[in-house]
Amino acid sequence: MANTPTAKKRARQAVQRRQANQAQRSMMRTAVKRVVRALGSGDHEKAAEAYRLAVPVVDRMASKGLIHRNKAARQKSRLNKHIHALQG
Repeated sequence: MANTPTAKKRARQAVQRRQANQAQRSMMRTAVKRVVRALGSGDHEKAAEAYRLAVPVVDRMASKGLIHRNKAARQKSRLNKHIHALQG
């Protein structure tokens, strides 16, 4: 267990940051799942709208360092590819 005041504070900060990161990660995953669900229903308009709302969320998580920027790019690319496949 932390003994020094600094170590105690860092332990408290770690707990708070972990909770904040979990909430942010959950929000991102939910946004992506909404797109996947819309793709599953086969509705192009619904999927495109869900994608439009998910992109800024994914980008924000990448800019905060919660996920790697390449992972964000990969997720967006794959979802967009599926949406275009629905259309044509």
